[in-house]
Amino acid sequence: MFHRFTAAAAFALAATGAFAQSDYPARAITMVVPFPPGGVADITARPVAEAMGRILKQPVVVENKAGAGGGVGMSYVAKAKPDGYIVLLALSSISIIPEADKILGREPMFTLNQLVPIARFTADPTVLAVRADSPWKSAKDMVEAAKKAPGSIPYGSSGNYGTMHVPMEMLTATTGTKMLHVPYTGAGPAVVALLGGSVDALSTGPSSVMGHVKGGKVRVLASWGDARLAQLPDVPTLKELGYDAQFSQWTGLFVPAGTPPEVVAKLREAARAVVNDETFKAALGKVETAIQYLDAPQFQSFWDADSRKLADVVKKIGKVE
Repeated sequence: MFHRFTAAAAFALAATGAFAQSDYPARAITMVVPFPPGGVADITARPVAEAMGRILKQPVVVENKAGAGGGVGMSYVAKAKPDGYIVLLALSSISIIPEADKILGREPMFTLNQLVPIARFTADPTVLAVRADSPWKSAKDMVEAAKKAPGSIPYGSSGNYGTMHVPMEMLTATTGTKMLHVPYTGAGPAVVALLGGSVDALSTGPSSVMGHVKGGKVRVLASWGDARLAQLPDVPTLKELGYDAQFSQWTGLFVPAGTPPEVVAKLREAARAVVNDETFKAALGKVETAIQYLDAPQFQSFWDADSRKLADVVKKIGKVE
């Protein structure tokens, strides 16, 4: 009798679990953005969440969990219950942080295999931005100034080894210069620091500064792309200028490893619908960011290759206090 009851109970629980997964989502989903508002991740996450909420017929609520160059929020999701109700909208720094932790001799906040990719939405190269009143009219002007006075040019970033720090380290390495790194908690605060004169330059995703470029407050000197940006056709790439520095700041959606396949499939389907959503396309159009969508299998291949490349970059940068 006991065995029959146990079997029946197990069947009921299994059926309930299967129903819960097929009925996903049955409540609101939290989308963690591991940076403060105002940066590329947040600018992308909010229209993604809005469109995904309409598609899934449940609210998708953006929650900013900043700190440690994005590591706090990424670690939080990596260790969250894998049920599809906590997802992560991350930048390419997700590939950098575990390697940086190793360089610093500490236990990684999370490992890449703790997260499963759902979709990539954008992949813009970062741009070299200065205030409009800066004496530097070109990247070469800034490089020459850095050579004359090593360590005297302060630049802002979203934190050590983040997607604003790494490209600048690539630039200083290839030009044989030294600049003063000033880390903030995200791109938003770093852009505010640039506008306020606390720093003189930064490398950031175009969407973080395009409004200020149009408003006449910021000048873009170069990009880390392999080709000029369509929205900035007069801005050369660093490669064009003879500097061996290329870096892409992409945005992607992730869930904790162990999330049920049915839930992953539902999120992949929703992500595909998001990139075809007119409201979403209009939102990214306003910040002049192109959609560069990759579904999970292609995104996984891209992420694997990008992670290897960025791990090598971090090793070259070495220990940063």
